[in-house]
Amino acid sequence: MVTVTKPLSSTDSPYQSRGLLSTLRRSPLTLLTHLSVIVIVVMWTLPTAGLLISSLRDKEQLAVSGWWTSLSPSTQRLMVRSVPPDAQLEEGGRYVLRGKVSDDQALQVLAFGWSSREPAAYAVGDVAQMRKGQTLSISSNGEYELSSPEPFSGARGKRLFYTAKIPPRFGLDNYREVLTTGGIGQSFINSLTVTIPATVIPILIAAFAAYALSWMAMPGRGLLIALIVGLLVVPLQMSLIPLLRMYNQIGSTFGVDAKSYLGIWLAHTGFGLPLAIYLLRNYIANLPKEIIESARVDGANDFEIFTRIILPLSFPALASFAIFQFLWVWNDLLVATVFLGTGEQQMVLTARLREMLGSYGGNWEVLTASAFVSMAVPLLVFFSLQRYLVRGLLSGSVK
Repeated sequence: MVTVTKPLSSTDSPYQSRGLLSTLRRSPLTLLTHLSVIVIVVMWTLPTAGLLISSLRDKEQLAVSGWWTSLSPSTQRLMVRSVPPDAQLEEGGRYVLRGKVSDDQALQVLAFGWSSREPAAYAVGDVAQMRKGQTLSISSNGEYELSSPEPFSGARGKRLFYTAKIPPRFGLDNYREVLTTGGIGQSFINSLTVTIPATVIPILIAAFAAYALSWMAMPGRGLLIALIVGLLVVPLQMSLIPLLRMYNQIGSTFGVDAKSYLGIWLAHTGFGLPLAIYLLRNYIANLPKEIIESARVDGANDFEIFTRIILPLSFPALASFAIFQFLWVWNDLLVATVFLGTGEQQMVLTARLREMLGSYGGNWEVLTASAFVSMAVPLLVFFSLQRYLVRGLLSGSVK
């Protein structure tokens, strides 16, 4: 009797079988994780995409339909005046006014009327009977003809109501209106004037402090670190009024206006320093000790070590804090209102948008364009530095 032995293949390996079973057991959890990430991304991306699309749409279409229908034609009820009576012609004993309701070649008229109570009473091709023997007809391409047995009078043309299917319209008209009216251009510059120094100053101070707390021997270093960590939980709202009073007292003593750019730079620096020092200190303290010791052996002092070694190696941590600080200062309204006020020449972008909500509350095209203008700079900063964000946060969060 001959026994045939089947060679053991990779699929028959017990280790491979266990690995396959483990993969199959983990697959539902992996699928759920991926699905959760997709849902979160969609929830964060859809509002931004909708805001961008709305800011580019025609204001008439934006008022009657949502951004998710922006690629399909919209049906609108519109009103236009005919050509003035001085353009009338006499034909066959009747007086005629001819024209076109719109210059849009893709316009398709569905219905029309001559009264605001019945703006779509007649179908395209019908002849509407008006008062005093007058008639009105409008074709599907928008050409109309008004006829009357008596001459038309008055300085303005007749009101014509029509329902039309209008193709999607996109453009930059909303942005032109936003940037040229309402003072938003000046507010945009004011926000940059506040945000850039208020981001750079705390980074410079925190970098020096983090290096000193990491690699320089000093008494009470542990107490200073604990104090900085404790400052992270101090609410901003509790310190605003005392800080403003102190600024006013100093300003009155030295004859300096407390509500100035210098005051708000110092305020944002003070509020941002605890987090900046905490993140940078944890990152710098985890750098290889051998690099620092080798530099000291070569005769480098602390300033040379900091500028030539520590700063280049700490760029991920610096970039991660710069993102947080820039977004915080750019989107800030409370600190800017308290320390700068609401004057026309000093109003930041967030305060300007708040004012526009009252004056342009019904003009959605202006609000969407102005909102996206305020979002454009933070998005540009985030996507420019986002590759350093996770690396800097993770390196500065563990020992």
